[in-house]
Amino acid sequence: MRIAAAQARTVWGDPAGGTETVVRWLRAAAEAGVDLLAFGEAFLPGYPVWPARTGGARFDNPAQKAAHAYYLDAAVTLDGPELAAIGAAVAESGVFCWLGITERAGSTLYCTLVAIDPVHGLVGAHRKLMPTHEERLVWGIGDGHGLRTHRVGDFRVGGLSCWENWMPQARHALYADGETLHIATWPGSVRNTEDITRFVAREGRQYCLSVGTVFDYEDLPADFPLREQLLDVGKPAGYDGGSAIAAPDGAWLVEPVVDEQRLVVADVDPAFVARERHNFDPVGHYARPDVFTVTVDRRRRTPTTFLD
Repeated sequence: MRIAAAQARTVWGDPAGGTETVVRWLRAAAEAGVDLLAFGEAFLPGYPVWPARTGGARFDNPAQKAAHAYYLDAAVTLDGPELAAIGAAVAESGVFCWLGITERAGSTLYCTLVAIDPVHGLVGAHRKLMPTHEERLVWGIGDGHGLRTHRVGDFRVGGLSCWENWMPQARHALYADGETLHIATWPGSVRNTEDITRFVAREGRQYCLSVGTVFDYEDLPADFPLREQLLDVGKPAGYDGGSAIAAPDGAWLVEPVVDEQRLVVADVDPAFVARERHNFDPVGHYARPDVFTVTVDRRRRTPTTFLD
């Protein structure tokens, strides 16, 4: 099977433009013979870049509230026109798609990783379990509902967003669900992908595809409330991609790609996974269920239950 990361420049704050970009990369992937294509964390409509460098925790600050409202308006819903159009493109191209989105649910936002099957449509929506540090000013806390793998060819594929890839229990849940190919999405930085990609591959004795985006503050829309403040920071945004692919023995198939928009492609073989699990299977013959018990609650959490 041929897999790829779409290391692309996000169309920040523009869900319609971002949708067109995703569709364009899906078509390019199909032309390259790709079976599975992944996009970075919150690729649609872009990663929340402002809290870390504009004093995002200032309470009741008018500029911060305006930025949040702008981002809320740009977020997408699971049943909205953006994912419908992308689902149609997935069906047309025949390419299974993993896409990071900022999902709007009422007035709350989630960092969500969706899985879109060419035949069955939207088959998975994993809300990030724990947003990292300043991300908690933007995104709500997710649940275990999306800790599931999906069949793609001869592989079982699961995915996590950014630093939840460092969470041992989250990885364990996907390993236990039969994962043989792991998708790790990132906002875009080689400093995030250069270590964890190989580690997850070797720990799970599986393939690991890390995907990040390319972005700088000049890419922000002219009407974003904090654009000028971010440009005045005088530092590069630091979203340089870093997409990479590692084999089940931890070796690089494609080392991290930096500051370049391209398909990061590799051909993968399930037999490689089987060979590497000869001496280690973290949820099989090397597990100790008599010592360790792991329970994963995969119910979707909602704040209210109506009994009428």
